[in-house]
Amino acid sequence: MSTYVLPFEKPILELEKKMSELRSFSEDQNIDMKSEVGRIEQKIQETKQKIYSGMTPWQKVQMARHPMRPYTRDYIHLITTDFQELHGDRLYRDDRAIIGGLARFNGRAVMVIGTQKGRDTKSNLECNFGCPYPEGYRKALRLMKMADKFGLPILSFIDTPGAYPGLESEERHVAEAIAVNLREAFYFKVPFISVVIGEGGSGGALGIGVSNRILVLEHSYYSVISPEGCAAILWKDRAYADKAAENLKLTATDLIELNIADDVVPEPLGGAHQNPEATAKSIAGLLTKHLAELDAMTIEERIQDRYDKFRAMGVFDEAVNA
Repeated sequence: MSTYVLPFEKPILELEKKMSELRSFSEDQNIDMKSEVGRIEQKIQETKQKIYSGMTPWQKVQMARHPMRPYTRDYIHLITTDFQELHGDRLYRDDRAIIGGLARFNGRAVMVIGTQKGRDTKSNLECNFGCPYPEGYRKALRLMKMADKFGLPILSFIDTPGAYPGLESEERHVAEAIAVNLREAFYFKVPFISVVIGEGGSGGALGIGVSNRILVLEHSYYSVISPEGCAAILWKDRAYADKAAENLKLTATDLIELNIADDVVPEPLGGAHQNPEATAKSIAGLLTKHLAELDAMTIEERIQDRYDKFRAMGVFDEAVNA
């Protein structure tokens, strides 16, 4: 895939292009320009630091959607071993927008589940651009119940703009499928951890995200609705998506402050796609930490912990100034 540059990254691209031209000129003319190249390299690093440390919520949404960003299958292969994918919901068909199966994490058997996007037109069509059908959620429920039966921790990776809202989805009862997953997830006896690796959109994310711990990558987002959808409803114009993103409080920092997320996974400068291995290592470290905490709980404590976590969401105390 060719290099993809987000709008706010263009100043970096221009500096890198200038440095490349300078190096080519230096080689062609046999002129020593190391000092000039060094200054540009320093300028590139400073520009990157300024841009990536000061990203707006809308820019973080754009980063979360970056087509080069690692997806669920990438992390499964980087974090786990012996992955054995399981297919189908045993009712209708296999939905490629949700993948899952048995694997080993730190040598321990686990069940991994996640929403999957494609890298090109063909693979995106196969997985419906990461928007699951009802059968995807029913497959996920089948795998989660299997994990609960055999005492395997559940690790879910979330990266979806939302469940597919089309006619076929409604005909096969997508709302009911997600609702059943939400209900059943509250009773799983095993440790359950979710990681938002890109987009965490609405019920599409919650369908595999009612967990004990929610980890969010630094440049991911988790929201009740997409910024474009919110803008279309509130301002009747999707052009206000940047304003909607700011008001939705959907960034990792916001989610921690609102007690929705439990930990933020740091990303390399420029996003997870700049160094997938380092990002995977950070995810693995936090998964290990939180699994140990959940293992120390009794079954009853884990179930109550999960219930209390979601019951507390959206509850606020407001002070009235006299």
